[in-house]
Parts: sequence; C-alpha cells; structure tokens
Amino acid sequence: MRTIRDAILLVINYFFLNIPSHTLRIFYLKRILGKLGDGSTFLRGCEIRNPKNIYIGDNCVINKNTLLDGRGGEISIGNNVDIAQETNIWSLEHDPHSDYHNSRGADVIIKDYVWIASRVTILPGLIIGAGAVVACNSVVTKDVPKMSIVGGIPAKMIGIRKSKLKYTLNYRPKFK
Repeated sequence: MRTIRDAILLVINYFFLNIPSHTLRIFYLKRILGKLGDGSTFLRGCEIRNPKNIYIGDNCVINKNTLLDGRGGEISIGNNVDIAQETNIWSLEHDPHSDYHNSRGADVIIKDYVWIASRVTILPGLIIGAGAVVACNSVVTKDVPKMSIVGGIPAKMIGIRKSKLKYTLNYRPKFK
C-alpha cells in the first residue's frame, strides 16, 4: 500500500511541480508542505521528498531543480531565504561507519535572510545562521555562523557579510 501511495505522490509532484503556472504550484504546495509562508515562490522542476517535514517561511525563493529531502528529519527555512537552482538539501544520508549501510537523519535549519547560491549541497543536521551566504558549488558539512560567507568543498569561511538585511524578496514569475 505504501508503495502505491509513494508512486502516486511521485507522479503528482512531478506534474504539479513542473506545470508552467506559479499560481497552481503554490496552490498545490500550500496543501502538501508542513508550511509554506506568504509570498514564497517555487520555480518549476523542484523535487520534494516527505513534504510534511518541510517548513518554509515568508518571501522565500526556491529556484528551479532544487531538491528538498525531508525523509530523515525536518527542513526548516526562515523568511527571505533565496535558494538558487540545482541546490540539494538533505535530511537523510547513509552512515559511513555502519556495517549494514544504514541511514541516519537529522534536521536542517536555515535561518532568515540566507542566500544559497547555485548547485550547493547541504548535509543533514546543520544550522545555517541568519544572513549567511553559501557560494556556488559548495558542500556544507558543518554549521554556518550568522552573517558569514562560506564556500568550497567542504565549505569554509571566506568572508563576513556586511548587509543590514533590510530587503524583502519579491520574486513572482508568472510562468517560470
């Protein structure tokens, strides 16, 4: 029975998350996610696993082809968070020390005003502090302090953000 339910969710997700209507995608996502805040935007081609464990704040942008994997724990995204395309946020991974290749999961918390550039991978059990920036193609393996700029594999501090964070994201594409 669970296999049938999972297959149906996969088909529905693929259909609704690829439909070229932002309004219909948001209508659908407000019904399946744990929370989707006001003014948040999902572009086409996102993949969502275990949507009831995913909480997204107000005025966030989740760009195309982003993976949000809530199977191993909750993914909590604050307000005014900008996540660029092809980013993968994992709450589940395999335990490299397990004799049986067991899985382990943990929550991922992304605070307000975080900017995650394209093709970033965020591993389970991490907190990305308010106002932090993660550079393109980075792999985040440790917590990121607030207002820091990190980059690389694994991501390391490369700077400090000096913005006063007074903006509100307002990206509302009609057909993207």
